[in-house]
Amino acid sequence: MKTNVLLITVILSAAGLLSGCTMKQPPPGAKAPELVLVERPDTSYYLYTEAQIHRKKGDLEGAIQYLQRAISADEESIFLKRELASVYLDSKDTQNALTMLEKVLGEEPDDVETLMLYGRLNLELKQLDQAKAAFEKVLEGDPKKEAVYTTLGRLYMSSDDLPNAHRIFEKLVDHYPGSFVGYFYLGKIYARQGKDEMARQSFNKTLVLEPRLVEPRFELIDLLKKQRKGEGSDTEIISRILSLYQELLKEHPRNIRAGLQLGLFYDEIGRAGDAQRILSDLGRRSRSEKTVLSAIIRQYFEEKRFDLITVLLKYMLTGAPESSDLLYLSGLTFNELGEKEKAIVQFGKVAEESRFYENAVVNTALILQEQKKIGRAIVYLTEVIGKVPGNPEFRLFLATLFEEQKEYEKAVESLEKGLAIDANNQKIHFRLGVVYDKWGRKEACIAAMKEVIRLNPEHANALNYLGYTYADLGRNLDEAEDLIKRALVHKPNDGYITDSLGWVYYKRGLFEKALKYIKKAVSLVPDDPIILEHLGDVYLELKNREKALEFYQKSFDNQKESKEEIEAKIRELTGDGQQVQ
Repeated sequence: MKTNVLLITVILSAAGLLSGCTMKQPPPGAKAPELVLVERPDTSYYLYTEAQIHRKKGDLEGAIQYLQRAISADEESIFLKRELASVYLDSKDTQNALTMLEKVLGEEPDDVETLMLYGRLNLELKQLDQAKAAFEKVLEGDPKKEAVYTTLGRLYMSSDDLPNAHRIFEKLVDHYPGSFVGYFYLGKIYARQGKDEMARQSFNKTLVLEPRLVEPRFELIDLLKKQRKGEGSDTEIISRILSLYQELLKEHPRNIRAGLQLGLFYDEIGRAGDAQRILSDLGRRSRSEKTVLSAIIRQYFEEKRFDLITVLLKYMLTGAPESSDLLYLSGLTFNELGEKEKAIVQFGKVAEESRFYENAVVNTALILQEQKKIGRAIVYLTEVIGKVPGNPEFRLFLATLFEEQKEYEKAVESLEKGLAIDANNQKIHFRLGVVYDKWGRKEACIAAMKEVIRLNPEHANALNYLGYTYADLGRNLDEAEDLIKRALVHKPNDGYITDSLGWVYYKRGLFEKALKYIKKAVSLVPDDPIILEHLGDVYLELKNREKALEFYQKSFDNQKESKEEIEAKIRELTGDGQQVQ
């Protein structure tokens, strides 16, 4: 191994002994000679130095080239190979980094620094078993790698391998008795194993080592709440829970999570006045601190604890009754609970200047649409647009309501007014194309989809829509195939786009090829009546009348309206006298 020589020469280079030019010193009194440039040998230390210069400049490709040449000059250097893997990682070339690290480990399987890199790379690649094995070897080679214990232990916990997680964190506290991280994770392991007393001891040890920590206190509170549920209403346990919350808030008076939990706990134990005091203050804070709302969403909304959110908002809105953030969250909560009219009332209180105003309007319209109150939704949106005429999204949504009512002329009018506000709005152009298609104006549909693609050449839905429209019209089939294949690049497992490609082949008379793609489309979207009908059409062309009838019948069963065309196909196969079921 030549690592030591390389490092020495790098130091010499930094001292100026590997300069790109040398000056021959003249004897005293003699005329100084001209500067003589001496070409340096293609040595590993010179090439390494050049690689570092390029790396510092951000020229990773140049650094890679110099390191590759350095390795050619010194093929035994583990250091150089590891450096090359590191630069590959910097340039996001994970495959070459992985290949180089595996090569190094083939030569030096116990090299700790290489194992560290290899473990981190496998962690990034979600190859968790390889990462675990690498980190285990790191700790075998160097038990003092403190951070590796935490990484490896958490890996085992994430895969619910608690015995190995326990082993790793026990080793961590053995080597580092002052590691509060080790004791904290041991506490979490014991808690998950139901060993509550051992968990409590570990969390308390964590706080002895690092008294200002927040998470161990929350863990201790959770243990006490669990104990209280098991033993009924216990005054002593309640007192200890309140004491922990108060200690936590004394250390961290602005801690939102603690405030929310304490307010809920006060409500739970019947101390409404204390709940009001804590939560109304949080309500007032929510007007200037956006993290209050984020904490509620993260801790309760995402966990679907809408019952708890209603309690929180009941108190918080007394502190900030006009808070648009809280009113919007209240609307969302009522909507999730199925109390739609209450949701609409709360959304209606959200101020126009609020960041949630647009969402509140759209959610209100959606509720009305879901309730089949389309007329009321149209009136509501029209009134909103009268107050806020410059919002193109409102005009887009109004158009979808007109579209649902099959009032295509009004839908187009609304969309065109949206484009007058935002001429490059892709969503509006796309919707315009759909409305024109439903209205039977195919050329206008094609023009709208072309405009979407002009604005965004990777718009998969527009590419597919235009390609399918061409195929359905039986024209521009080469272009149709190209458009749909471009769409599939972006959505390779989309059943509708896959069906479109099959339909192009059907229109070309390539029925076996069509069968391949449309069968795949049915596997991806089993209940779509159009795709099922397409598969029936393909089987009919392939003279398989039994299969054709099977898929026509499935298409008929899944049709919600306009069944006449598919019914006619079934009658043609079964005979006029047989009634379609």
